[in-house]
Amino acid sequence: MADERTEYQSQQEQSRARRLSLQRTEPPGQPAGYEMQRFLGAGAYGEVWVAQDRNTGRQVAIKFYLHRGGLDWTLLSREVEKLVFLSADRYVVQLLEVGWDADPPYYVMEYVENGSLDDLLRDHGRLSPEEAAVLFREIAIGLTHAHGKGVLHCDLKPANILLDQDHRPRLADFGQSRLSHEQTPALGTLFYMAPEQADLRAVPDARWDVYALGAMLFCMLTGSPPHRENARIQRIDAAPNLPARLESYRREICEGPVPDQHRQIPGVDGMLADIVDRCLAIDPETRYPNVQAVLDALQTRQEARMRRPLMLLGLVAPAVLLLIMIAVYFRAFGRAVDQAERMVTRQTYRSNQFAAKFLAKSFEAELASNFEFVERESRQPQLREALAIASQSLLLAKLDDPHVDPEQLTTLREQFLADPARGPLTDYLQNQLDRLNADAGVADAQFASLFVVSRRGTMIADAYPDRIATRSVGRNFSWRTYFHGGPEDLTWVRSEELPAVIETTHLSAVFKSRTTERWKIAITTPILDPAQPDQPVLGVLALTIDVGDFAVFRSQDEATDYFAILVDNRPGERRGTILQHPLYRKQPPARDFLVSERQLAGIQREPFYPYQDPLADAPGGELYAGRWIAAAESVDLPKRGSPARGNGRTDLLVLVQVHADVATAPVVQLGRRLTFEGLVALALIVSAVAALWIIVIRIPWHPGQRRSEGVILPSGSSSWQDVATLSATRRIQHDAIKPPE
Repeated sequence: MADERTEYQSQQEQSRARRLSLQRTEPPGQPAGYEMQRFLGAGAYGEVWVAQDRNTGRQVAIKFYLHRGGLDWTLLSREVEKLVFLSADRYVVQLLEVGWDADPPYYVMEYVENGSLDDLLRDHGRLSPEEAAVLFREIAIGLTHAHGKGVLHCDLKPANILLDQDHRPRLADFGQSRLSHEQTPALGTLFYMAPEQADLRAVPDARWDVYALGAMLFCMLTGSPPHRENARIQRIDAAPNLPARLESYRREICEGPVPDQHRQIPGVDGMLADIVDRCLAIDPETRYPNVQAVLDALQTRQEARMRRPLMLLGLVAPAVLLLIMIAVYFRAFGRAVDQAERMVTRQTYRSNQFAAKFLAKSFEAELASNFEFVERESRQPQLREALAIASQSLLLAKLDDPHVDPEQLTTLREQFLADPARGPLTDYLQNQLDRLNADAGVADAQFASLFVVSRRGTMIADAYPDRIATRSVGRNFSWRTYFHGGPEDLTWVRSEELPAVIETTHLSAVFKSRTTERWKIAITTPILDPAQPDQPVLGVLALTIDVGDFAVFRSQDEATDYFAILVDNRPGERRGTILQHPLYRKQPPARDFLVSERQLAGIQREPFYPYQDPLADAPGGELYAGRWIAAAESVDLPKRGSPARGNGRTDLLVLVQVHADVATAPVVQLGRRLTFEGLVALALIVSAVAALWIIVIRIPWHPGQRRSEGVILPSGSSSWQDVATLSATRRIQHDAIKPPE
C-alpha cells in the first residue's frame, strides 16, 4: 500500500520529490528547543523528522513544508486550523507548536511511536475480523468526534491512521480536511476516495469519510482496498491530466463489479460484511448518511453478538432436557422394540428357511420328473428310427463337416431346413411336446422346447409350443453345456476337435433365450442304440424349460411382500444373477440384476442380515425397496444326475424373502404408540424452548455510558466491549513492528 497517492503530481514535482527523498542526512531546519534525531518520511510537500524536546525530553514529530508557493502556506494553515479544532481529542494526533515564520515553515505534533496502520498491514498482512472490527470502531469514534466539531477529514486511509503506545488508532494528516461549511473540493487517495469526491467541483460531504471508512475496513479484512487492480491503475494513470484522471477513476469505480472479497474471509459474519457493503455503496443516497450511523450499525452487531450466549443458553438448556428425555425414551422403547424385532426377525428367518427348503425339494422333484421324461423318450424306438432317417441326410453330413466352406453354411442350413428327411423327427418331437404340455394341466405352456442335436452338435430338429419357425436348425451347439456337460458354455470354433458329448442325463447351466430374453435351463440325455451299446452316441435329446415355468414359481402371484426367487449361484462373473422374480412375470428386464456376493454370504450366515432386493432399482420395482428378511437353499440334482456335477448340487439357489416392514408390523404399531407419547413430551419441551426464546429476545440490553481506561464510550457500549478492544489491541501489539531505528 505504499503506492497510495493523494494528488496527481507532474513530472517536475515527481523529480523534486525524488531529490528530496535523497536529501535526508540533514533536516530542512533546526526549530529552537528541539534536537533533530532521524528522518521519518517524506511526501509531495515536505518531510517529517523525529526530534526530542530539549526541555521535557519528549519525542515529537516535526513536519516541514518545503515548497515556497502560496499553496504551501494554505496547506499548512489549513491543516493547523483543523488540528487546533481537535486539540483536545485523544483520537487525533495532537498539535504542540507551529513555526509560522520559520524557513521552511513547520509544525510540531506528538510522536506516535508504533507507526501507521498502513505499516502494520504491509508488514503483517490482513487482520483478523475481530481485530479489524475493534480498530474500525475506534477510528469511527474518532471520526465522529471530528465531524462533531465540524471537521471532515476527506483523506482517510491506513497511512493516515497512526497507532499509539497501546496500539489504539489516532487520526493524522488533515491536509485535505475541510470544515463542514466549506464548499471547496478536496481530493483523497485513489481507491479510498468516494467516486463523487473525485470531482474538482464536488462539495465536501460527510459521506466521503463514510466511504473511506468502508474502504479501510475492507483493506484490513482482505489486505487491499476495494477495486484496486493493476489494470485499473494503468488505465487511470494513462489519463493526460488531473480532470481526466478523476473521470477515469469515477468510471472505474461506478462501472466495475461490486467487491465481495471480504465475504470470502473466514470469520466475517453477515452483519460485518453488510456494513462494508453499505459504506462502499456507489450511490451516496444508499450509503450510511454519517459516521454515527456506522457506529449504530456496529452497535447493533455487537448487541446481536452479546445475545448469542443467552440465546445459546436458551437453546442448550431445553436441548439438554430433550436429550435426557430422548435417552430415557430410547432406552425403554429401543430395548423393547429391538428385542421384539429380533424375535420376529428370527422367527421369520426360520420360516423362510423352512419355505426355501420346501421349495428347493419341490424344484428337485420337478427336475427328477423331467429327467425321467427325457430318459424315457431317448429309449423310444420311434425316436431312434426318425433320428436314423434324418442322420442319413447328406446335408447333415456337410453341416457336421468341419472343413465345409463357411460361406456355404447359410445355404446349407436353408436346404437342410427344407429337407424331407427331417420330417419324421420334427413331427415326433412336436407331438411329444404338445402331449407333455397338455399333461401338465396349466393354461400356458410349461415346457419351452424339445429338440435333438447330432453327435457332432448340429441341431437336427426342434419343436416349440406355438410351432414357431425355427432359427436354430442346422446350427452347431456343441459349445453349449447341455451338449458337452461342462459347467460353462465354451467359445465356439469350427474344428475337428469337438467337445466330448454327454454320456448320462445332464442339467445344463442356465442360458438366456435369444427369442424371449427369458432364462432357460435344459435337461439333456444321450440317444443310444440299446442293441449296440459299444457304438457312439447317436445324438442328444434336450428338453428346455423357462425357469419361471417351474411349478414353485408359477404358483406365486405378484405379491410384493412375500415370495421366492431363483438365483444363479454358479461361480464366476455372473454369480448371483436373478433368474426368476415376480417382476419378471410382466416383462423381462432390459438388463441382468445380481445379488452381490456380500449379500449372498450375509443371507446364508446370519438371520438379521438386512437384505436389499436388487430389483428395487428396476423400472417399476419401487415396491421392492426397503429391508427384507431372506433365507436361501441350494437345489440338489436328482440321484441319477451326472457324477460330473460334483457334490450332487445344481448351481441354482432358491431364495425366499419377506419384507421386514410386514414381518415387524406389530412391533411398528407398538412403536407408534410410544412415539405418540414421546411427541407429546417433545411438544411440551418445544413450547418451553419457544417461551425461553421469547424472553431472551424481549430482554432489553441498553446499558448507559461507561468510562473505560479514560475513554468515554458512546451510549450502548459495555464493559465487555472494552475488554474485547484491549484484547484485540494486545494481539496487534504483540505482532506489530518496532519503531524504525
